[in-house]
Formats: sequence, C-alpha cells, structure tokens
Amino acid sequence: MTDGEPKGDWTAEELDLIIADYFAMLGAEIRRVSFDKTQHRRALMAQIDRSNGSIEFKHQNISAVLQQLDLPWINGYKPRAHFQESIVNAIERYLLSYPAAQHPEALGQVFAERPQLFVEPPPRLETKKSRPEIIQRLVRKFNPAERDFLNRKLGHKGEEMVFRFEQQRLKQIDRPDLARKVRWISQEEGDGAGYDILSFDQKGSERFLEVKTTVGSQTAPFYLTRNELSFSKEQPQGFRICRLYDFSKIPKMFELAPPLDTFVHLEPLSFEASFK
Repeated sequence: MTDGEPKGDWTAEELDLIIADYFAMLGAEIRRVSFDKTQHRRALMAQIDRSNGSIEFKHQNISAVLQQLDLPWINGYKPRAHFQESIVNAIERYLLSYPAAQHPEALGQVFAERPQLFVEPPPRLETKKSRPEIIQRLVRKFNPAERDFLNRKLGHKGEEMVFRFEQQRLKQIDRPDLARKVRWISQEEGDGAGYDILSFDQKGSERFLEVKTTVGSQTAPFYLTRNELSFSKEQPQGFRICRLYDFSKIPKMFELAPPLDTFVHLEPLSFEASFK
C-alpha cells in the first residue's frame, strides 16, 4: 500500500514519533482536555521534516488502523485506509511498549459523569469481508473481543451503567415499585446465571440483561459464553444483550433479542479437551 509520500517512505523513527504524538492527542481528547492539532503538526514538522498535509494524511492512516482494532480514534482525523504496512508494524510496536493504550477507558475520570443513555437500533448483519493478512495478524495479536472480555473493570462499569439506567427507566414510566426490584445478579451471585441484570418491562415481566461493554465501535466483536447462549434460547422473550460501545468517550447502547444469530455471526472459538 502507498500514501503517495513525495519524500519517500516514512522511516521507523518518523512513524514512532507521529504515533506517540497521536496517542498523546487521543489521550487528551478522552480526558476532555483541550489541545491544538495545528500546534502538534507544526511540532512534528520541525522534528521529521514532513509537510503539513503529509502529517495529516498519516494521522488518518493511524485512525484507520485503530479502527481495525476497535480502539477509539481522534475526532477530525477520519480513517483513511490506504496505509503502508510499516505503519501497522509501528502501531504494533507502540502497543507492545505501552499496553495501557489498549485501555483508553482508564484515562482520567472518564467514568465520573455519564450522559443519559438512549437505546438505539442494532447494526445490520453484514457479510464478512476479508482483510489484508497484516491486519488480520494485528487483530489476532490485539484481539478486541478478548481485550474487552478480560477487562473486568470495564465490564463492571458497563454493568453498573445498565443497572442504573434500568432503575431510572422504570421510574420514568411510573413503575418505581419495579425500579426497586432491579437486581445486579452478577454482583450479588457472581457469574454463571447466564445474565447480569434482572429488570422488568412496564407490565412487570422479567428482563434478563447480559451486558457487553467495549471501548470500540458499534460493530466491535464480543465474546458470548455457551451458558449465555443457552440461556438466551431458554428465555427468548426476556433475554436481551445490552451492547454498550464507545465507552471511553460518549457511551451508547443497543439491545439484541433472541434468536441472536439474526443479528451476529456466531462462531465457536474453543474446544474442551478431556481424557474421559
């Protein structure tokens, strides 16, 4: 791939500098600290002798790679996919050196004050598209579904947000009696029930909510356990997956109802090996 850079390909040192600067700006954006993109570009121009347009183009390339990893990218630097393989390698180097960059939700006080959640329509199921091998390798190494699944703090905060949201929703529809009955099952009883939050609809029917939280986009992949899938089939009327996304910036949510394979591609990822 090529970005048409007139001075030739960017060196590893130049890429390391611009990627570090990009993540510095991204961190400021997530912490809601103002910064000047123009000043950042000028500072880079003095260090690497590249044009303003070239630097801005490379910022968009970085956004495109982060989009593939379902990590947030800087507003105003819309992803531009025609990037060189060297930038993929440079981002890999950065993430290996600074693993905290995979957890933008941990920056600052991003969990302090949350805007009101609105339930949006889920994304449409699309045919899977092939990706270049170098991107596939990067995604396997920094698997966004596994990253979110193992992030216990992120999962806890997402569940808490849905728990509070359900209480408030029921109060707003004049069911404070039901709001008092909403339970955070995974917190009270631990994982294993097949869902995280017990809530209700306006008529008092039970809603079994499994919360899946990501810092990534609306279409970021997620893990679904065998127990959760089984429970969704046992309770198709009440089971819902509450998908929280863009959690490090402005959290948004949609719900998925059984049968789940009408909304997502379901693929087995592991096998149990036994001797008896």
